[in-house]
Amino acid sequence: MPANDKLTSLSQFIEQEHGPLGSKSREAFEAGYEGFKLGALLQQARHAKGLTQQQLADLAGTDKSYISKLEKDLKDVRLSTLQRIISEGLGGHLELSIKF
Repeated sequence: MPANDKLTSLSQFIEQEHGPLGSKSREAFEAGYEGFKLGALLQQARHAKGLTQQQLADLAGTDKSYISKLEKDLKDVRLSTLQRIISEGLGGHLELSIKF
């Protein structure tokens, strides 16, 4: 049996661990994953600009602890604060989309 026959794709793994799309367990997983992605993107952008969490917080008019929480998957994010961090702190702009 080839070694590849024993591999599981990421999609298969997620379905095994969290259920099929549309299930409550899967929806909770997907919602958490979106928060994780936001934090990772913010951290990546901050590093690309060569900023510390404190420097970004100072530029955006917020606290270092809030930046840290965002990067570590803070669940409730104020859109206005996130926009200010991205625009004033990172010099970028936030783009949102809705997918069905």
